[in-house]
Amino acid sequence: MLTIISRIFYYGFKNFVRNGLLSTAMIAVVSLSTVVFTGLIIANVATGNMIGFLKDKIDISVYFKTTSTEDSILKLKSALDELPEIKAVEYISADRAMEIFKEQHKDDPNITQSLAELNVNPFQASINIKANDPSQYASISSYLQADELTQYIDNVSYAKNQVVIDRLTKLINGVNRVGLVLTIILSIVAGLVVFNTVRLAIYSNRDEIGVMRLVGASNVFVRGPYIIEGVITGVISAVLCTLLLLLITSSLPALFSGSSYVDAALPGFSFSEYVYGNAFTLFLYQLAFGVGVSILSSFIAVRRYLRS
Repeated sequence: MLTIISRIFYYGFKNFVRNGLLSTAMIAVVSLSTVVFTGLIIANVATGNMIGFLKDKIDISVYFKTTSTEDSILKLKSALDELPEIKAVEYISADRAMEIFKEQHKDDPNITQSLAELNVNPFQASINIKANDPSQYASISSYLQADELTQYIDNVSYAKNQVVIDRLTKLINGVNRVGLVLTIILSIVAGLVVFNTVRLAIYSNRDEIGVMRLVGASNVFVRGPYIIEGVITGVISAVLCTLLLLLITSSLPALFSGSSYVDAALPGFSFSEYVYGNAFTLFLYQLAFGVGVSILSSFIAVRRYLRS
């Protein structure tokens, strides 16, 4: 058994080296597909983090009429705290809203002077509501439209925020679908290239294979070397893709003059931190993808030949 296995590996490496041009073409196509596959993984993680970041920024602001008492507002806040859809509720009094506005515009003397000349506080008391999921804002908004609450509430800022998050989610989902379709297409192309390459290798070695079958060689022994070629192709492709990914990541600061616009463009996600922190995991994904595509294509190609 050990002799058979060692010979399978020997002939697999021998065929891989002997078919240098075909082997290079296999590596190139499988590497390209693996790069797209890795890009899809990183894109999914990045968009997931970005959606989470934006979800945390989206909220509902409920503004109360100036005639509403603080007790009635706090009573509503307590009721909202009990709703399972709500993650957090923050009460901002009119005086606190004034302080926040002054702090934000402390460097603008015109605004500071205008506020000083006012005899009344122009700001309304409000409640900021964060839901567990953006889809739950609709039910929260419906709750706030109850007849017994309209006497206190002046305005609810729901529609504008919901439109933004819905459009962004649709855009990101569309990008993910395009990436998935592109990966599937390139995987099929890579599989066909490997398939046809193995068929060409089998055709060039048909006399040798015929002799092996005449002397009683099993299908496993005939198929084994081509499977090993597929494994070698997948491993080399995964190593090349990992090195390329690390090279790109390490070059980002230099390419952007010490400021990574890639990280800044994706709030809540750091491209470099993710790649460095998950380099080994990404390599395993690339290895599984490259080896899987190569082995499956090689297996199907040899199987068709052995059945013919």
